[in-house]
Amino acid sequence: MNVLPSGRMRFIAVAVILCAGFFWPTAFAHPLGEWTKLILTQHWPQTFCSVEKCTTNLSFWTLHGLWPNSGMRCNTSWHFNASLIEDLIPEMKKYWPDLRAPSSPQFWKYEWTKHGTCAAKAESLNSQHKYFSKALELYHKFNLTNVLKNNRIMPSEQHYTLDEVETAITSFYNVKTKIQCVHPGKGGQVQILGQIEICVDRDFQLIDCEKSTEEIWSNDIPAVAVSGQSELSVCDHSMPVYYPPVPSRS
Repeated sequence: MNVLPSGRMRFIAVAVILCAGFFWPTAFAHPLGEWTKLILTQHWPQTFCSVEKCTTNLSFWTLHGLWPNSGMRCNTSWHFNASLIEDLIPEMKKYWPDLRAPSSPQFWKYEWTKHGTCAAKAESLNSQHKYFSKALELYHKFNLTNVLKNNRIMPSEQHYTLDEVETAITSFYNVKTKIQCVHPGKGGQVQILGQIEICVDRDFQLIDCEKSTEEIWSNDIPAVAVSGQSELSVCDHSMPVYYPPVPSRS
């Protein structure tokens, strides 16, 4: 039986402790499912419906969701209950509608199950009412429709550069957002403005969004995905941006 000298044993013990101290912050600073950022996501109804074959006359950006940057479906036993947000439903129908099924609560149920149960790890969002009401509060606070309009970025048949859209948004929020487009098929030359993500920290203060694929919520399904190969992705600086207008009523 080999027995290590006591001096060497002490050296190994110290080395193990030092290594543990070195790796501990990285491994445990944010336990699995803990999030550091919320992504307030809004989409342009006309772009969504142009792909999903729905009809809408909405002339303002609507809520897609409020997503933590870590975790999905953190508590599948915590079921959505519309009666707990009954006072919010009229406002949600207007600003957070399911564009394909306006009378259905399935979109909200999906968002709660996938994202809300993870957001609820924060005390400020630890109920369905807190989660949905905070999303609405942030939506109104960071009024994307007005920000674009006030900077002369309006739905029309004209095209914009991505720089123009980015400048309009950044000049107001003073942070980097994530602007997503539906990209054209083969031979197409124009991308369609579809979705914009605005990020906040755990205190709901604006922070920069990352544009990399590290932000994993780009294509949320089933209630908001786009069909076929026309998926949303970060807009291309080399291509004009089309911000489709609301169809005129015949």
